[in-house]
Amino acid sequence: MLLGYLLRKRNLSGIHKVITVLIWLLLFILGIEVGGNEQIIKGLHTIGLEAVILTIGGTLGSVIAAWALWRALYKRKGGRA
Repeated sequence: MLLGYLLRKRNLSGIHKVITVLIWLLLFILGIEVGGNEQIIKGLHTIGLEAVILTIGGTLGSVIAAWALWRALYKRKGGRA
């Protein structure tokens, strides 16, 4: 927050691309770590339907909330969403 406050008057038009790349990189590294963990891979059959439903629900909820927030903020600036 402090860094954002200090840089608030600068033109950081490319920051969204940098953030997107960093998020994808973090997700890729997380996938490598989970896929490389033998205990997790061996225990996949014990996860159960409830865990799968919670995972899908949490992911879909996050995607929908992010989309709604993006749309609300974009419309506030007068653009087309």
